Amino acid sequence: MGGRRWLTRNLVVLTLVSFTQDAASELLFPLLPLLLTGVLAAPPVVVGVVEGLADATSGVTRYVAGRWSDRRGRRAFIGAGYGLAALGKVLVAAAGAWPVVLAGRVVDRFGKGVRSAPRDALIADSVPPESLGRAFGFHRAGDTLGAVVGPLLGLWALSAVDGDLQAALWWAVVPATVSALLVLLVREPRRAAPSPAAPVRRGTGSRGAVRSPLPRQFRLVTAVLVAIAVLNFSDALVLLRVMDLGFSTTQVVWAYVLFNTVYALGSYPAGALTDRWSRPLVYAAGLVAFAVGYLGLGLVDGGPAVFVLMAVYGLFPALTDGVGKAWVSALVPEAHRGRAQGVFQGLGSGAVLLAGTWAGLLWTAGPGDGVVPLVLSGCGALLAAALLVAARHRLSAGGAAGGSAGQPGRAPAHGAADGEAGVVGQ
Repeated sequence: MGGRRWLTRNLVVLTLVSFTQDAASELLFPLLPLLLTGVLAAPPVVVGVVEGLADATSGVTRYVAGRWSDRRGRRAFIGAGYGLAALGKVLVAAAGAWPVVLAGRVVDRFGKGVRSAPRDALIADSVPPESLGRAFGFHRAGDTLGAVVGPLLGLWALSAVDGDLQAALWWAVVPATVSALLVLLVREPRRAAPSPAAPVRRGTGSRGAVRSPLPRQFRLVTAVLVAIAVLNFSDALVLLRVMDLGFSTTQVVWAYVLFNTVYALGSYPAGALTDRWSRPLVYAAGLVAFAVGYLGLGLVDGGPAVFVLMAVYGLFPALTDGVGKAWVSALVPEAHRGRAQGVFQGLGSGAVLLAGTWAGLLWTAGPGDGVVPLVLSGCGALLAAALLVAARHRLSAGGAAGGSAGQPGRAPAHGAADGEAGVVGQ
């Protein structure tokens, strides 16, 4: 296939949609802990609960919307999702009390859940099959660029409004609204009518009987990764720790920009690394970066080391986000990967809610500077990394990277593409 035929109208429009929406989201996100604990005087536990509930909402909704969009068309779900995200940002900007921020974040993330799977499916529908990897890579690059531009827009907004935090948050509404309007330019490809599905037999008496489309190995790996996710509380709390170390709002935003830049630059090399190493080893390397970041942020007193630690911490999502999605995709038949991702991401979002709750409670009950939850999570990540390395052969069974080229169940190169800026909780 020659030329640039993979760069279709829908791919370009949806990339612009994701870029503008992510710029809006990441303008707001680093300012959120400052809004909650500063302007609205909420305790730190509220920061964790707000982000945990928001992510849990996104995780549950994503799978359901993906299944429905297969039958009812994708553009309507995409438009509704981005419209809800814009509405959520309006609620956050207008909030006079933290429950309104909670409502805004839940509406925002509900919109993310509604749009994500249908959008990715529409990208796949809109490009030639042999160009899926390139197309998702293009979309990912545009989306991640929004995660870098957004915090810089936030700094510009703060400067323009003389540090008025709530006034600056209204700036996020503009790119969010543009994002929703751009969906009007999307064209839904005409799809062939599906053939009638054969009835599914259940039981154990024949070779064709179906018990579950998700095999035992998938359930094992999902259980392990979800258990690890309980250590990973919202990055809003991490940014709160940076603020507690005496950094200004501008410096906190720059720390977040650095984190996102490392995450963006590291994601592709990390994905390529899984072609040569097993996924448990790559994931374990990400957990080591997580441990260094959390332990360091928990133990330092401030200074330039904080920016170094935020950069190291950026390697954690780079080495785990796409790797985890590719890992679980490789363990199930292609026809059931949507369901598998829904189960995996939904349970992961629930784990983030639990992590935000326990970390926020310890943050509030302890010294108030976040040292205890950061150190506990950092130590837990080191232990989890060691266990992954020890159990790598057991966890790699059934199709993880690192085997032979013809290994059954191996995920395609585009299996790790998600199309969203990726840390859990963002």
